Amino acid sequence: MNANPLLSVIVPVYNVETYLCQCVDSLLAQDLDDYEIILVDDGSTDTSGDICDRYAAAHAHVHCLHQPNAGLPAARQSGMRASRGRYVTFVDSDDWIAPDMYAKMCGAIRDTGADVVICSHTAVTADSEIVCRNDFPPGYYNKERLEHEVYPRMLYSGTYFRYGIAPNLWNKIFRRELLLNHLFHVPTDVIVGEDALASYSCLLDASSIYFLDESLYYYRSNADSLSRRAVPLGRLQENRKLFDTLCRVIDTEKYPCMAGQLAYYCVYQSLLAYELIFRDMARGPEGFRRRFLDECRCDTIRSAFRTVPISDIGGLHNKLYAFCVRHRLYALFRFLLRH
Repeated sequence: MNANPLLSVIVPVYNVETYLCQCVDSLLAQDLDDYEIILVDDGSTDTSGDICDRYAAAHAHVHCLHQPNAGLPAARQSGMRASRGRYVTFVDSDDWIAPDMYAKMCGAIRDTGADVVICSHTAVTADSEIVCRNDFPPGYYNKERLEHEVYPRMLYSGTYFRYGIAPNLWNKIFRRELLLNHLFHVPTDVIVGEDALASYSCLLDASSIYFLDESLYYYRSNADSLSRRAVPLGRLQENRKLFDTLCRVIDTEKYPCMAGQLAYYCVYQSLLAYELIFRDMARGPEGFRRRFLDECRCDTIRSAFRTVPISDIGGLHNKLYAFCVRHRLYALFRFLLRH
């Protein structure tokens, strides 16, 4: 095997014994010779670690790392340290990929020398498969095209809420140097939006990007989605950590077009969580007012809700919630959540 393969595929693994074989088998089925697979067992308590060991023993280009549970960013960083590829990508261990995914994406690298290659993906549930495409025509974009056509709507495309480029790491292949410069800036204790922290800073630093229009990655959409379960109060702090880190790692002085997009992203992520976090509190007497006003006083959140026009926010209920946050109307917000 090549000591420095073209591609390293890093797979963080944690308690996914039901899906792991399908994931790794899809990687082994690739129509590509010059690549390695790095399985990072992040302290699994099921048989996932044993499955990783079996694949590593059976295939020379599969390597397995074991570490105490440290979370997804830490597992990705461990895999990055162990990798040798000139380009690097990631796969979530409960997903799978098309047999020709890396042959096509690496073909674009060989043809164009792009720093990043991005494909479309398919969101898979028990009942449906939905193809999710990027907001840009396929092809090669040099830095000039990126600055004029891509960056101004990379995070927010102009429709609430549609990304220009989705933040996921797993449908992208990055030149190694980009990830070395940006992956390790992601705090290992971040558990919300960790993909965005690495992907967008890499994309802004890239000299060129190639978009493939084909859907080659299959993302298993969790049936226990955010909309169906309670969200802990700790999510408020996690959101703030995400927003503050994004504002730190994205250079809005160099790319002023990102400032407004970050505001839209902040408002979207906040509203996505607020109803689910506060609706149960609204039925009880304790803590609601203080926690709601704390959110409204947060500098990053206050600035974002003042920047984004309420008319741009999708859904009447979201518009009303945003109005309450902007004007710190905790009583009205509580009333809306109760009805």
